[in-house]
Amino acid sequence: MFDKFRMKIEKNTIVSLRYKLTDAQNNVIEEPDSPMVYLHGGYEGTFPKIETLLDGQDIGYEATIQLEPNEAFGEYDPELLKIEPRTRFPEPLEVGMQFEGVPDAEEDAAADEVDDEPLIYTVTDVADNQVVLDGNHPLAGMALRFWVQVEDVRAATDDEIENRHPEGGESFSFGMPNEEDDGDDDEEFPGGALGGNDAGPRTLH
Repeated sequence: MFDKFRMKIEKNTIVSLRYKLTDAQNNVIEEPDSPMVYLHGGYEGTFPKIETLLDGQDIGYEATIQLEPNEAFGEYDPELLKIEPRTRFPEPLEVGMQFEGVPDAEEDAAADEVDDEPLIYTVTDVADNQVVLDGNHPLAGMALRFWVQVEDVRAATDDEIENRHPEGGESFSFGMPNEEDDGDDDEEFPGGALGGNDAGPRTLH
């Protein structure tokens, strides 16, 4: 009898969302046991296409949506693939490690990115003398399918609206490239395809 009183998803609501992420061939990329929680309404908690899908829905709603690369993590940029001397990196060095920026980067390149967030590079190959780094998000260039199910909806608090994220959720970013220093991690997908934790990439000087 209380169904008609259930809050619908709208701007400044906190949404708990279960999800499964697959590629276009339905290979599972990520399917966490617990729901992600985000602030709805253009706060970059998820991709705009997913927010549009969820807008006006309520608890129990579920759907599957496909995002093309330009709607998700962007096209793959081969210019973000770099080879660096291994001597510039700490040991032990393993594939999957992440580093913020590249050591001894060109000054003019740095000048061009003064207003940009530093790139997070993932080690993709390690040789005796060289290291291969990739500045692309691991899901760049991929069409992605999201299955989502709304588990809960509530009104956001004033603090959550001011901080632009749910309480305790500052390091979790659903479906967005993770650009906060404290939001990236060293998992297979940096920052998680859909989330992150408090571990951060190392910074090379």
